[in-house]
Amino acid sequence: MVAQVLSSFIAASQHGPRPLPLFLDILRDQTAGSPERSAAALAGLRAYQDAARAKPRKAMPARFRKGQARLRDYGAKGATGRAVIVIPSLINPPHILDLRPESSLLRWLASQGHRPFLLDWGTQGPKARDLDVDAHITRVLLPLIAKFSVPPILIGYCLGGTMALAASCLTEVAGLALIASPWHFTGYGSAARAEIAALWDSAKPACDTLGLVPMEVLQAGFWRLDPARTIAKYEAFAALEPDSEAARSFIALEDWANGGAPLPFATGVQIFENFIAADTPGTGAWQIGGVTIAPAALSCPAIEFVSLNDRIVPAASAANLRDRRDLGAGHVGMIVGRGARTQLWEPLSDWLKALPLPK
Repeated sequence: MVAQVLSSFIAASQHGPRPLPLFLDILRDQTAGSPERSAAALAGLRAYQDAARAKPRKAMPARFRKGQARLRDYGAKGATGRAVIVIPSLINPPHILDLRPESSLLRWLASQGHRPFLLDWGTQGPKARDLDVDAHITRVLLPLIAKFSVPPILIGYCLGGTMALAASCLTEVAGLALIASPWHFTGYGSAARAEIAALWDSAKPACDTLGLVPMEVLQAGFWRLDPARTIAKYEAFAALEPDSEAARSFIALEDWANGGAPLPFATGVQIFENFIAADTPGTGAWQIGGVTIAPAALSCPAIEFVSLNDRIVPAASAANLRDRRDLGAGHVGMIVGRGARTQLWEPLSDWLKALPLPK
């Protein structure tokens, strides 16, 4: 059945999932012996691809720029607190933090009187092939932090938190909050790390030639962490009313998950080889400019929000900061899910408000 519909899906207007052939391979494996499940997932896939999309919202204004990166201003009028820089992962677009009006962490923080800025990493081309994670920190993040006369607070999500911790070891900040951020990469487990290593070994030569790591390579790695859910969510979507709130939320989230610019080749090398394979952060071997990057080196107030059922960033990979809050929501659910406000947004806001005001 999968082979019969492959050509029509490739010809269709593509909203994902990317890469589609790999998705269909996973579908075949996960629904073997169950034509009903296969048919439901394919129906969900067709409904997702054909669904009408709302007109994209205009990006918030850029207050500061550095290369391709932008600091987008979400600050509330009259807010007197410190600037809060929210740092997303380099993987997937940054707007997961402002997905929809009713599920926007950034807009909600602004409504609580905070001064949030979203770091939009922008899109790099092949000429940036040598821009690794360290260079993103030293050449982009640190100069943007330096734009503020008063040290800001950093909030990092996923790999953005790993990078925010590094920045906090290299310059003065007023506070650091990590959200689902990996640090001890051995926490992914030997089987998952071996599978990711095999994926990188097969993709690396082409990525080297391109000077970029296409989003499809990264997405393939995510799917391998939880292939059952990759298919089950499309089965469930097939049963939703097209105009329902649940359907609109699914479409927005999947469009985000299937988006994202390619990474510079050197960034891919550092993520796959230094972080995931060698666990340089977790073993204390990560250094930038001779400075060891480690939670013990932090001199600012810091908090960590960890999901206990996260398949993308397992709880075992957390930095284990002294102030650690364990949540029941998943990797994305803790940001945009139904329980996000009570589990993450409100505790995060309370922590921000408790930090000393600038003198």
